[in-house]
Amino acid sequence: MSKSAPTLEDVARVAGVSRATVSRVVNGTRNVDPQLQETVRNAIEQTGYTPNRVARSLVTRRTGTVALVISGAGGGSDVFTDPFFGRVTAGVVDFLRLHGVHPVLMLADSGHSRTEVVEFLRQGSADGALLVSTHPFDPLPAQLLAAEVPAVLYARPGRPMPVSYVDMDHRAGGTLAADHLVAAGRYNIATISGPLDVLASQDRHAGFRDAMARHGFPYVPTAEGGFTAESGAEAMRRLLTETPDLDAVFAANDLMAQAAVDVLHEHGLRVPDDVAVVGFDDSAPARACRPQLTTVRQPVERMAAQMADLLLADLEKPGQRPRSVIFEPELVVRASA
Repeated sequence: MSKSAPTLEDVARVAGVSRATVSRVVNGTRNVDPQLQETVRNAIEQTGYTPNRVARSLVTRRTGTVALVISGAGGGSDVFTDPFFGRVTAGVVDFLRLHGVHPVLMLADSGHSRTEVVEFLRQGSADGALLVSTHPFDPLPAQLLAAEVPAVLYARPGRPMPVSYVDMDHRAGGTLAADHLVAAGRYNIATISGPLDVLASQDRHAGFRDAMARHGFPYVPTAEGGFTAESGAEAMRRLLTETPDLDAVFAANDLMAQAAVDVLHEHGLRVPDDVAVVGFDDSAPARACRPQLTTVRQPVERMAAQMADLLLADLEKPGQRPRSVIFEPELVVRASA
């Protein structure tokens, strides 16, 4: 006779907890102590217990999955090579794993794919959406709202709407960069902005420019980039042509800053001796760059985890008012400035 399948009672006995506690962990209840969750998960592994997800979904009316939707990124290759999206994914996955919830990655880079995302969620194939949108006028947040799909955004929406989001004070980040370069005695300071139809780029640029004005610099030479290494290199070349005596550059993300450093080296300029460079994000390129980048830290993983936390809270208690959580930037000083 074959051995019967492990039960919740078996897991509870091995973990030394009640059956109700095991059930709460298996069902992804949020207010369970993390150490207790780990104990139960170890017991699940020991016993070989497999939750009956069909039965669970009938009781909770939840699938135990959420959709991580990246909208407007231009396709899969951009998503998988950009360190920003990798950090968002890591933050979401690490947080959801603690709560027994599984993410489903969905890319929405066209009208058709956005419709597919909405239908997928409307049909209950996932419990809600974590939306990372790269364009302020993306219609997807409003479409999810109209479909009454629980959703949380990474970054504030381009137009006011009753939806929860996490974001950072990007203006304050731009200010940190300006203050640092001026305090270092730099006088011919230029900037490589991100795409200026993106709200975060606008805020970083405005914060930097306003801080420079307060320091007595009414004009800052600017070249617009696209958050890619190629656009950063091209913007740096434009700035060197237009402002050959510049002695500092603030780039609106680390990919562009790293590319700017490479172009400066190509022109025989030393970083930071001849030209200081400050980036933004504190992502992998900041540490890979030679010299390593001084940069404004955006706590992407923490922000992504907070986004997931807001969504799970909404799923547990539907009908709560939307919430916004704003993180503060931090200047990380390294060798480039």
